[in-house]
Formats: sequence, structure tokens, C-alpha cells
Amino acid sequence: MIDLSFKYRDAISYLKKEAPFTPDAAIVLGSGLGNFADHTKKIKSISTLEIPAYPSASVEGHKGLIHFATVQDKKIIIFQGRIHFYEGYNLSDCVLPVLLAKKIGCDKIIFTNAAGGVNKKFLPGDLMLVESFNSINIKKELTELIGISSLEVKNNFLNCPSSRMNKIFKETADEIGIILHSGSYWYTKGPSYETPAEIQMIKKFEGDAVGMSTVHEAVFASSLSMEIAIVSCITNMASGISEQRLSHAEVTETANTSSEKFALLLKTAISRL
Repeated sequence: MIDLSFKYRDAISYLKKEAPFTPDAAIVLGSGLGNFADHTKKIKSISTLEIPAYPSASVEGHKGLIHFATVQDKKIIIFQGRIHFYEGYNLSDCVLPVLLAKKIGCDKIIFTNAAGGVNKKFLPGDLMLVESFNSINIKKELTELIGISSLEVKNNFLNCPSSRMNKIFKETADEIGIILHSGSYWYTKGPSYETPAEIQMIKKFEGDAVGMSTVHEAVFASSLSMEIAIVSCITNMASGISEQRLSHAEVTETANTSSEKFALLLKTAISRL
């Protein structure tokens, strides 16, 4: 196991010094969903380039900014830019936003992502609340990151994602008239999109959406006793489900078109946490 508190001691110290408040919740924004930050009242913004040892995001749609902001009476920290395993980073680098949020006193975190739709009932632009996820493709790396789980960590994982937070998201979506599907998210390492044969396997094992992020962050957050919710934006239909050729441009374009309803759902749910 890596001592992450030691490895990132300078980054932790920097953010603690710069933080204007202790957040009520943290949010990690996925591809094309970064505009959510503009729907909040920003108190302070920090470029991740200023933070010692913070990895640089190289994927389009991930700006590399950390915002301290408010939504109604809730104080939040927003990570606008994700660190992906497929970019060549160690898994310990990819969970840095989670570690930083925990170290500055945050105990709730919302992960968002752009995902490919496997469930044929979904359409590009739909939102899906993640009820469960499949981490089989990254078990080895998670064990190296977290180690052998203690009884406390195992018990924490029984409520991952958080049933309380998921209930808030479902009730919020119903009240404001947004369709919010529920389903299972299947993690793949990337960097390439999945083949049609891989998607058929995922479909056979009842995966509803597929993507290359979030799962390791959620597992790590759970190990730190954080409460978790995950919202996916279905930005395209997965390979073989649709005849359309997949591209990152399509992912970000669809996410941008869904940004208004995504922001409304997220803002309203955050105010009720």
C-alpha cells in the first residue's frame, strides 16, 4: 500500500491553507459536464497547476480547476477536471481529488461522468443514477491501492453508493420533472472504446452503461468512510448498440446539450443533502 497522506502531503497542505471553508460536499465533474461550475456562486478558484504534485489533465473537457463555491446554503468543492487511469497515471494519482476532499473535512462526494449507453431503453442525453457498479477490470489495482479491507471498510462498502443520497436524487428528479434512470455502471480501463463483443458481454451481465472513470474513486471514497452518489450522463450509445461511429467529440457535445437539466438536478439535490 502507498501512504497517500505522505505522498501528497504538499498538495494536502496547500489546499488546507487555501480553502476558504470546510465543504458540505465535493463534486467531481466528468467529460463535458464542467459547465456546472458556472451554475454555482464561486468563492475561490484554484488552478491544479498551482498545487504541488497535482497531475495534469490531458483530456478535452477537463479544465484542471478546483472551485470553492456555494449552492443556496451549501458549501461545496468542485473538481473541474478528472485524472484518468487511461492517461497513464497510477491509480493513486487518479483518486487525489477524493483524498483532498476528505483531508479538508468533506464527508460527502458526488461523482459525475459521461457514459456509453448499453441499455437500449436509454437515449443520448439521458441521465442515470448509478445504483451499483462493476469493478472487476480493476480489482488488482484497487487492492494495491487500498490493501486488504478491514471490517469497517467492508461495512462501509455495503452502502456504496449511498441509499440516502440516491433517495434524495430520485425524489429531486421526480419533483422537478427530470427523467432519471437507475442502473449499473461497468468500468473499463480504456483508452480505446469497447468493442461490440465487449459491449454484448456487458449487456449479458446486466450492465446499463459503460465508462472509464468513477469506480476506483467511489471505492476509495467508501474506504475513507465518505458518503457517495454517482450520476452518469449517457452521451452516446455503446459500440454495436448504435451504428454511429464513436468519438470523444460526440461525448462532449451531448454532455453540453444536457448541461442545463444536469445542473438543475445537481443543484437542487445538493441543497437537500
